[in-house]
Amino acid sequence: MDTSQARHTDGDMTVRKGGAEFIDRLAPLWLALHSHHQSVQPGFTYFPDGSSWELRRDCYRRWIVDEGSFVLLAERDGQPVGYAFVQIEAGPDDTWVTGNRIAELQTLSVLPAERGHGIGTLLLDLVDAELDRMGVADLLIGTLAANAGAQRLYERRGLRPVLVHYARFGADDAKPA
Repeated sequence: MDTSQARHTDGDMTVRKGGAEFIDRLAPLWLALHSHHQSVQPGFTYFPDGSSWELRRDCYRRWIVDEGSFVLLAERDGQPVGYAFVQIEAGPDDTWVTGNRIAELQTLSVLPAERGHGIGTLLLDLVDAELDRMGVADLLIGTLAANAGAQRLYERRGLRPVLVHYARFGADDAKPA
């Protein structure tokens, strides 16, 4: 994938669009998000960091081959500080009226020390711009039920909740008596 195709520079912050060549640089950012998930949504059994990253990396490798899927990598002084991973799936949806391609933001992560400085918003702005360029109007984003901050961010951008997933995981003790 041509990483020069989409590039945004703002002071010492650069955001580049790429594909599989970025995946191995995402590990610390994924692990920061994995830790955040555990703090926001306790009470579940989470994979250890190493296993979680291996599983997520495998997902990224599978998803990036979908036509149009991409990564936006934010770097400050050449060091990764955040990213957005967008998977493009074939449409239309079987329930809602959508186009022939549907985007799903699989991951949005910003390092804890960089949160609150607009990097997540910048990444989402650039995701929207790239999807506009591609002619993809439909966007899905999932978030943890307890992640009210992410929900507020997405709702401020005009997204609305459409699904609620319920779960029972065999590793947890949340089974009914």
